[in-house]
Amino acid sequence: MGLTTLCYIEKNNQYLMLHRVVKKNDINKDKWVGIGGHFEKDESPEECLLREAKEETGLTLTSYRFRGLVTFLSDKWDTEYMCLYTADAYEGELSECDEGTLEWIDKDKIGELKLWEGDKIFFRLLQEEAPFFSLKLRYEGDMLAEAILDGKELKLD
Repeated sequence: MGLTTLCYIEKNNQYLMLHRVVKKNDINKDKWVGIGGHFEKDESPEECLLREAKEETGLTLTSYRFRGLVTFLSDKWDTEYMCLYTADAYEGELSECDEGTLEWIDKDKIGELKLWEGDKIFFRLLQEEAPFFSLKLRYEGDMLAEAILDGKELKLD
């Protein structure tokens, strides 16, 4: 079981996105994701968030919100629990990331990127300013097979 954080840093109606094109054998290969990663021993979610943001972007987050908990199930990988954040203030200069290319993307263009299908659900929830949510996403390979929001099954398109 994995514990991770994911953060979408906001600026001028854009999110900072990471195009995962560098690592080999990367489950997110060629997809666009936020920044974040796995907890280290004894870290809190906020400590993991701040460390990963600094490592991947060079930025120190100064204002962030815990938006939801996302549970990923799959027939291809172990269960993962992801703490989802947004951040709207930071210090420092953006640096290059060794996991891919960082790029500011207009929020209304996010849906045009190569994303996991489940990510589109939590982008909608973020856009709608949904209160804290629990989202369970079950994948069969790369295909989203089931989505459950706050205990209620969502219809998949």
